[in-house]
Amino acid sequence: MSGGKLTIDDIAKALGVSKTTVSRAISGKGRISQATTARVLAYIEQHKYRPSAMARGLAKQKTFNICVVWPGEEEVRDMTLLPFFQRCLLGAGQTAAGAGYDLVVSLVSGDDISNLQRIVEHHKADGVILTRILEGDRAAAYLKETGLPFVAVGSSPDPDLIQIDNDHYGACRAMTAKVLSGGAGRPILLASRDRNRVTGARRRGFEDGCRDRGIALDEESIIPYGGQEDWNSLQDTILQKGADILFCMDDAIAMDIMARCRQEKIRIPEAFQVASFYDSHNLSLVTPGVTALSFDDRRLGREAARILLEKIGGEDPSSLLLKDYQIIERESTRRL
Repeated sequence: MSGGKLTIDDIAKALGVSKTTVSRAISGKGRISQATTARVLAYIEQHKYRPSAMARGLAKQKTFNICVVWPGEEEVRDMTLLPFFQRCLLGAGQTAAGAGYDLVVSLVSGDDISNLQRIVEHHKADGVILTRILEGDRAAAYLKETGLPFVAVGSSPDPDLIQIDNDHYGACRAMTAKVLSGGAGRPILLASRDRNRVTGARRRGFEDGCRDRGIALDEESIIPYGGQEDWNSLQDTILQKGADILFCMDDAIAMDIMARCRQEKIRIPEAFQVASFYDSHNLSLVTPGVTALSFDDRRLGREAARILLEKIGGEDPSSLLLKDYQIIERESTRRL
């Protein structure tokens, strides 16, 4: 295999070791035996693989910077996701500052990772926090090949990825069951059209929360929602099927539902109840207030930075699932 095609993953598989072990052997950082280091470097030399200039450069001098990767502005739907990234950044900044590190923000739009590549290749950061992770994420794949320490905020099926996320499934299951304990008969989930792992986890939580209360679901129990056209058909469904509570996949959907109800003078919770699987400051200001799930986004950032600093220091931390959510009861549901 030629040097240009050989990757850290290839080396790890060939030698029967982890990619972390290969990265440590290349960079000279972390706990690894001399025999293993020699074995990795000998294989690299034999196959003329030369990524070591970047890795060894990073090993010799620290920048005391952490790069935080955000999605491009056009990808933050109606800017409703911006507060999440801001709070995550604040949390990461708190932990980084305590360790003598500064943050550098890089925007990645779709498959364009040129901003991130420039920071890595110019040795401007000792590690990277990805504030979101997608299926087949190109930024994650690139960072894995460089050997630069990084962590991802969110969930990924990649077992080699160090990731930190909220327990969306457990939280949504608990909230669904609790709200339904108030006597609601027919629930409907208004699902976003995004196909990501958070959406899937929240949907499964809704389904199992309904089952916990002995409520059977059908093909009309989960409805994709995206605006006016979906709102029109939704009203027909509510009238025809007698749905009495709408669970919204996120705060953006919940705010849209509440706004349309105000316009058409539909009284909440008298006509039907509304609950959201994600809380936000704006949602708390809606009248009536919307019952919602609250997650500590700052803690996500703090823990992501803590885990990354451990990786930079040569430790081998594990992924983390945070379970400290809260169910915030407001006027949009009957008393729980």
